[in-house]
Amino acid sequence: MSMTENISSHQVKQSEWLEQWTLLQDNELFLFNDWILPNTLEDFRDKEVLECGCGGGQHTSFIAPYAKSVTAVDLNTTALARERNKNFSNIEYIEADIAKMDLKKKFDIVFSIGVIHHTDDPDKTAENLKKHVRKGGRFIVWVYSEEGNALVRYGVEPLRKMFLKNISRKNLLALSKVVTAALYVPVYTLYMLPLKFLPFYEYFGNFRKMTFERNNLNVFDKLNAPQVDFINKDRIEKWFNSDEFENISIRPYKAVSWSASGVKKI
Repeated sequence: MSMTENISSHQVKQSEWLEQWTLLQDNELFLFNDWILPNTLEDFRDKEVLECGCGGGQHTSFIAPYAKSVTAVDLNTTALARERNKNFSNIEYIEADIAKMDLKKKFDIVFSIGVIHHTDDPDKTAENLKKHVRKGGRFIVWVYSEEGNALVRYGVEPLRKMFLKNISRKNLLALSKVVTAALYVPVYTLYMLPLKFLPFYEYFGNFRKMTFERNNLNVFDKLNAPQVDFINKDRIEKWFNSDEFENISIRPYKAVSWSASGVKKI
C-alpha cells in the first residue's frame, strides 16, 4: 500500500515544506499525545485513519503501529514521508490538496496536526476534512490560536514576509539556531520566575522539556512557513459545532494554540 497517488490539487505547492522536513524532524511523542487529548494513541488501535498534512511522516510513525490502516495525505512531502516510514506496510500516501480532495471514503479517525492554519482557507479546509469522517468517527485537530500570538502575528510575521522569504533555507536554519540559542537566556532566567503575565509563559514551559533540535524546529517553522492564518475561538467552535458533533473538546494549549476533537453524530 506504500504508493503515492496524485490527485488534482488547487493550492500551490510550497517548496518550503519539503525543505523544512528534509532538514528537520519532529520526534517529540509527548507533544503529539498532548495535542490529541482527550484522545490517546490507544483510540487509534485497529482504526482506519486519515492523516491530513503528514509532513515528513513523524506523526504517521506514531499512529501506524496502532492503526489498521493510515492514509497519509500531503501536497508537498509524501515521498519523504514514505521513505522515512518504509518499514510500515499499512500506510498509503496520497499527494493532494487537503482543502479540495475527495477520497471517496470515510474514516474512523480524521486528524490534522499543525496544518490547517497553513492552508489558503482554513475554514473550507476544515469543512472538507469533516466530510471524510464517518458517522461515529472522530475528528481531531491542533492549530495555532489567534489568542496569545500577538507577538508572532504583528512582530515575526511582518519580518518574515519582508526579509526572510527569499533567503536560502540553509541560511534560515542558521538564523533559527541563533535565535533558539538566544531564547535559552530568558527562558532559563526570567521565565523561571512566577511571572505568568509574560507572553508565552506557558509555552516556554514546554521549551524547557525539549531538546535544542526540537526547539529549533519550532523557531524555524515560525520563520519558514509561507503562510499562516491564526484561528480564534469562534472559528474553531464553528468547526466543532454541536449540530454535527458530540463529545466535543476544545482546549487552549499552552495559551498559543487550540486542541480540538469531536465525535461525528450518527
